[in-house]
Amino acid sequence: MKRILIVDDHMPVIRVMRIGLEQAGYEVDSASDGSECLLKLCEGFPDFLVTDIDMPRMNGKELCLAIEKQFPQRNFPIVVLTSRTELEHRDWTNNIEDLTFMEKPVSMRRLVAHIDACLANGAARREAS
Repeated sequence: MKRILIVDDHMPVIRVMRIGLEQAGYEVDSASDGSECLLKLCEGFPDFLVTDIDMPRMNGKELCLAIEKQFPQRNFPIVVLTSRTELEHRDWTNNIEDLTFMEKPVSMRRLVAHIDACLANGAARREAS
C-alpha cells in the first residue's frame, strides 16, 4: 500500500484528506508542520507528500527547500496546497523536481487523480530504466 504524508497545521484539513485518501486505497500519515515532517522523513520516505504553505515553526516553502538540501536522494513527488496563486509565491520552486502547486480549495477527486497519475508515472519510469 502506498503511503501519503500530509503536512498541515489544521486538524480538520488532515481529517478530511485522510478519509479521502484512505478511501482511495492509500495509507496516510500526517505532520503538523515542516519540522515534524522532517523528523518523519528521517524515519523513512513516503511515496507522496502533500503540504500546506502557511504553517507555524516551518512553513511549506521552508520545508520543500529543506527537503531538497537534506534529502537529495528524495524519490517522492510533492504537492504544495496554497491559496497564493501569484507567480512570486512560486519562483522558489524552479529547481525542485517533482513539485506541483494545487490551488485551495482542492477537490479530493482532483488530488487523488493527481497522486494516482504521479505514482503511475513514477512506476513507469522505474520500469523503463
